[in-house]
Amino acid sequence: MNSVASDAALIGLDWGTSSLRAFLINSDGDILDEVSTSQGIMNVKGRDFDAAFHDLIGAWVDETPLPVIASGMITSRNGWVETPYVQVPAGKNDLAKVLVPFKSSKGISIQFVTGMTAEHDGAPDVMRGEETQIIGAAAMGLGDGIYVLPGTHSKWLVVKDGGIEDYKTYMTGELFAALKGHTILGTLMKDGEFSEEGFRIGVNEGLSAAGDLLNTLFHVRTMPLFEKISAEMAADYLSGMLIGAEISSGSSDIEAGQVTIVGRGDLADRYEIALSVAGHSSRRAPSNICARGHFEIAKSAGLLS
Repeated sequence: MNSVASDAALIGLDWGTSSLRAFLINSDGDILDEVSTSQGIMNVKGRDFDAAFHDLIGAWVDETPLPVIASGMITSRNGWVETPYVQVPAGKNDLAKVLVPFKSSKGISIQFVTGMTAEHDGAPDVMRGEETQIIGAAAMGLGDGIYVLPGTHSKWLVVKDGGIEDYKTYMTGELFAALKGHTILGTLMKDGEFSEEGFRIGVNEGLSAAGDLLNTLFHVRTMPLFEKISAEMAADYLSGMLIGAEISSGSSDIEAGQVTIVGRGDLADRYEIALSVAGHSSRRAPSNICARGHFEIAKSAGLLS
């Protein structure tokens, strides 16, 4: 075993829909090594999660067994082992108490993290994987407040005392893709560089749309039709409108302080701009919060020697 692996205390798996990340973590919660692949649960050939798992982390456990903890969509009905949901409010100790144990075909012990559920107006909400990121972020000193995790299904979370007090899911990314690709709104759009001007115009419309969003969305067709915005701006105008509407709802619990953005790349940039347009300050969470969440939950569960 190499010297890096010999210092390891834990392996954490962030196994989502489209990607898989594995972290080799030491006894202080620091990342010693990291491997990332495109083998999310929808990309694993023949749904052979066992083989994908051993291929990924085999070198780390060849000589010395290590505890393994896994979170994300791998614990969903479409994943390897379906786990139940913990009702919010909940924190790392609640998750640690209900880890689901499993053994791989080679006898490696894996602890699967449950998802979390909330209920609003009699309807359930669910998440898998985001809870581990938030536990890590809180443990790294980002503290309580409002967190947003942009994505296909964006999450807005209220964090209190290091745990998740409540949250809501917004289908913003999926709705954008559907409207752009499968409705008349996309017919006047032309590809081009990111138009911050078009995006900001859309954000303002989304922020003020409220119950009129279904009407306001039709402006995505009429604005380029009457040349009030260019066809190259139209997609970003739609993006801004949807994100603005999301922020209008998701930020309704903000009283003071920053919104913490958990994400990377272009999408996180868009949320940063949109939050600024809405009058909210924001900050970015570091990229290693999921590994830290794995460490905190594992420590609470007594998995670390």
